Amino acid sequence: MVRALRDPDRFLQESLDELHERHPLLAWTWSLLHLDFTGLFVGGIFLELSFTVSLLPRDWFYQGFIAGINAVIGYGVGAFVKWLITDVLVRGHPVLSRPSLARWLTHLRLLILAVNLAGVTVMVLVSRRWQADIRALMGMPAEGGYWFLLIPVIAFATSALLISLFRVLRDLARYLAREADRYLRVPPGAARVLGGAVVVLLLLFVVDGLGMRGFEFTADYLASTQNNATRAGVHQPMEPERSGSPGSYAAWSGLGSEGRDFVAGGLRAAQLKRFTTAPVMEPVRVYVGLENAPTVAQRRQIMLRELQRTGALDRKYLVVIPTTGSGWVNPTAARALELMYNGDVALVAAQYSYLPSWISFVTDGELSLEAGKRLIDTVRTAVDARPPAKRPKLLVMGESLGTRAGEGAFSSLADIRSKVDGVVWIGPPAANPIHSAVTQRRDPGTPEALPTYADGLVVRFTDGVKPLTGPGSGAGRLWLHPHIVYVQHASDPVVWWSPSLLLREPDWLREPAGRDRSRAMSWYPFVTFWQVSADLANAAGVPDGHGHNYGTAVVDAFAAVMPPPGWTAADTERVRVAVMASMALDGPEK
Repeated sequence: MVRALRDPDRFLQESLDELHERHPLLAWTWSLLHLDFTGLFVGGIFLELSFTVSLLPRDWFYQGFIAGINAVIGYGVGAFVKWLITDVLVRGHPVLSRPSLARWLTHLRLLILAVNLAGVTVMVLVSRRWQADIRALMGMPAEGGYWFLLIPVIAFATSALLISLFRVLRDLARYLAREADRYLRVPPGAARVLGGAVVVLLLLFVVDGLGMRGFEFTADYLASTQNNATRAGVHQPMEPERSGSPGSYAAWSGLGSEGRDFVAGGLRAAQLKRFTTAPVMEPVRVYVGLENAPTVAQRRQIMLRELQRTGALDRKYLVVIPTTGSGWVNPTAARALELMYNGDVALVAAQYSYLPSWISFVTDGELSLEAGKRLIDTVRTAVDARPPAKRPKLLVMGESLGTRAGEGAFSSLADIRSKVDGVVWIGPPAANPIHSAVTQRRDPGTPEALPTYADGLVVRFTDGVKPLTGPGSGAGRLWLHPHIVYVQHASDPVVWWSPSLLLREPDWLREPAGRDRSRAMSWYPFVTFWQVSADLANAAGVPDGHGHNYGTAVVDAFAAVMPPPGWTAADTERVRVAVMASMALDGPEK
């Protein structure tokens, strides 16, 4: 014990040498978990910062997992800084061999351990209060029990696993370097570079090659299996106004799971009569799935024929809905449109993938842009072929990745205004080109979370609560037709996630917090990026009106963009109530 306290580095090395001689495998296993104190110190800071407030609440297990990942990032930063200083800048300096330095380092290491333990304890306790505050903002009950005390255990296990994995790769590089030095007579320095390069190339091959291909193949297989399934209670529609019905050019079997949900769901004319005293019509729902035809051109022809067959072009309103990656259409938004327009509306959508949105975005982000352009251009072609007096009002609505698909059909706001009669974008990702351009060029002094652009002359923003017109809208009285609306929550990670969060503080975190974002949230390099990335996995796991759940905000948006003649605020509330009352018709929303 005395020798260990006097010179811990030497004592540890002697102990490891002895262990290596007797039990080499055990010694190697221990080396995977032996921690560098500089890395431990910085990793502890990152671990503590991971408990800071993010956009959405988390349960204890998920928080521990994210904390562990943050700790590994910090550990890597600390270990790199130590290597840079001791092995590169001051390597071989006489001060490093002084006995007094070893004793000083012993005290410093003990202090580091104590500070880290105290810091983590404090942050775990404080974060519990922060999590309760976020839940209160979103109308959620506070998390009960004492499970949160296990967060450090989950974080440590996650960190140990990841650090061990990285060290296995490091030891593989060292082994290859020794073999290169032994058999190829490569100088030691060059051998280390060669060993590291081989491991990096091998890792890239496994992850980017076999790993990504295997991931895509597995995801494609699972998604295609899901695409062929039909949810319980979903039955083929018999109304000729719907794709998939008998006589439809888009066969029921080829619509895909989301397409079958869409055409089978919603309100029929008889059900619409329960919510209004005005005359109603049978709503039209047109959908073309990936399996309705093998090529894009053939699916386009099916779409054109379905528009004619169903009478979609004879309705007063025609709403094009670019879908998310899997072909999903928000059933709440679809019902709201049918209720608002008393069935005198055609909803048109098409499937371009059956992968979940985030996988589709990662594997082929341009696919959604191309698909959205094809869909909107196809419908516009059909509308423009009719006499001007007989053309329906052409509207566009998209949610999440569907907004990115929709924006792909236009080059600018001016292009939107020249082609359609109104647009509602819900929960747009930060990568959307038009949304990003408008946000960056917003009027000075207006917040990024809910900006004002050109005094609201063309496009306006709301969080579902902020009015789009009149007092409180933050915009001028003049709003040129056609109207364009973006709906986005301050707490939606889909809207705010961006790689730039790694190294740059965004404006939305410098500004006063939005309606449902905690005022305690701050920006930290690297940490905030991973915090918001982690929120993406739970973006829809919160109540309506928060995160990526937009509830009935579409009602207010379309009431501002294209209200029926004589529309009043009372009508908006009537439709909102009717949308909620008819929720059970479509089953689970997501």
